[in-house]
Amino acid sequence: MIPASQEFAIETTGLKKVYQRGSQSISALEQLDLRVPKHSIFGFLGPNGAGKTTTMKLLLGLTRPSSGSIQIFGKDLHQNLSIRTRIGYMPQSPRFYPHLTARQTLRFSARFYPQCRTSQLDKRIDEMLTLVGLESRADRPVGGFSGGERQRLGLAQAQIHQPDLLILDEPAAALDPVGRNDVLRIMDRLREQATIFYSTHILDDVQQVSDTVAILKHGKLVAQGSIHSLLSTGETVYQLQFKGPAEPTYTRLMQSDWVQRVETLPYGDPSNEHQEWQIFVIDEQAAQAGILPLLNNGQNVQLIAFFRKKVELEQVFLDLVQGEPV
Repeated sequence: MIPASQEFAIETTGLKKVYQRGSQSISALEQLDLRVPKHSIFGFLGPNGAGKTTTMKLLLGLTRPSSGSIQIFGKDLHQNLSIRTRIGYMPQSPRFYPHLTARQTLRFSARFYPQCRTSQLDKRIDEMLTLVGLESRADRPVGGFSGGERQRLGLAQAQIHQPDLLILDEPAAALDPVGRNDVLRIMDRLREQATIFYSTHILDDVQQVSDTVAILKHGKLVAQGSIHSLLSTGETVYQLQFKGPAEPTYTRLMQSDWVQRVETLPYGDPSNEHQEWQIFVIDEQAAQAGILPLLNNGQNVQLIAFFRKKVELEQVFLDLVQGEPV
């Protein structure tokens, strides 16, 4: 049987970080247990001040924990320093020498990694430039790049030494929708080569590309799991649109043991008996099987639409952090 630690790219146990400011102790992280599956895209979320930046510094080995342990691919980060060569990192706003071209920038970065000092380096640089869509800009000075192009070059730079783990800090921050889409597309392609651990404030992006998610609040882990499992934790709600008499329809619904409550939405038009309701159910299968026969048994009821309301990650996030600003 494979040890559990070998199933994860990142595994932290009881991770804690306390900073001293004069005589005052400030706890940035408390007993953080993270499990990041290999070859996953792992979204790391939390309000400002939740401890995301501290966690990323710990994972990169830039600061040491007050207690607890960090394992990267089953090896202790601080007892096996060579494991850091398997990590690539992109800060929120990558900085480059403006007079260097994209190709020169990647060649300069590659010099810091022994594994890049091969006759295949030029081929690797070309591959990375193609991966991030900068092949046509390869020999132009970086100083003239747009924000989106700099972010894409940052992804290429983080990946130049073929790391098994990418840690990305707000990779799509401050980009327009086109730039964000480009970065997300690249991240999705990179999952074949590496595990991606990234922080972000853009919850829609997380829902698009992430497999698993962790949410921090005041240095404590409040949720961790797959996107599917997090979105399945809320109430099951169906949206119903119909034309017909509201009172008898409501009565029939409330007599059904699978209905918890019914809420009327303000979008209907009582003058022509056009109703829009939200039906909160306690048995999803019974709701799917029972709603249409129930409506068909009513007189003068015309069904317009019936669908399960989609739960958004943003709502789950806000519920967990109790309305704190992202």
